[in-house]
Amino acid sequence: MAYSWFKAFHIIGVVVWFAGLFYLVRLFIYHIEANQEPEPAKTILKNQYQIMEKRLYNIITTPGMLVTVACAIGLLVTVPDYLKQGWLHFKLGFVALLLVYHHYCSRLMKQLAEDRCKWTSKQMRAMNEAPTLLLVVIVMLAVFKNNLPTDLTVWVIFGLIILMAVTIQLYARKRRLDKEKELAQITQVPQEQA
Repeated sequence: MAYSWFKAFHIIGVVVWFAGLFYLVRLFIYHIEANQEPEPAKTILKNQYQIMEKRLYNIITTPGMLVTVACAIGLLVTVPDYLKQGWLHFKLGFVALLLVYHHYCSRLMKQLAEDRCKWTSKQMRAMNEAPTLLLVVIVMLAVFKNNLPTDLTVWVIFGLIILMAVTIQLYARKRRLDKEKELAQITQVPQEQA
């Protein structure tokens, strides 16, 4: 019975953790893009994003991570034989990368608050894809364990994930170009009137 409780809360923790990670980096993108706004909008937006980032990181993302890790330890205590299986070693390696990513987000949040972040919004969008890739690999390892399929279905699913990521990037690029075009038209109108 303890195994089922640990597993249920482990899954809940994973969902909460990833929801936080996905949205946190999205806020970083908006925070960076706020630098392009005129005053006072720039300051107002940056202050608001800073508050949202801190709350998201401290109230949702980090507690989700802690529940995930604590329940994973509980699962390993109840079924210690998992520690002898190769798939778990790979999964734990990817989870370690995710933990590094999580703590790096904290560092970026501090840099953004101090106006020291050197990342562009485009680079941050690419960074936002990392947890998605880690999630796919971790879930596949957890579900299939040592029998990870390598047939056509897997490659189709992998291709769809890549297509989704590319589509998101292209849409973001289109939005950015549309916004630049709109700003150029706005600045051109007052010059023509002068």
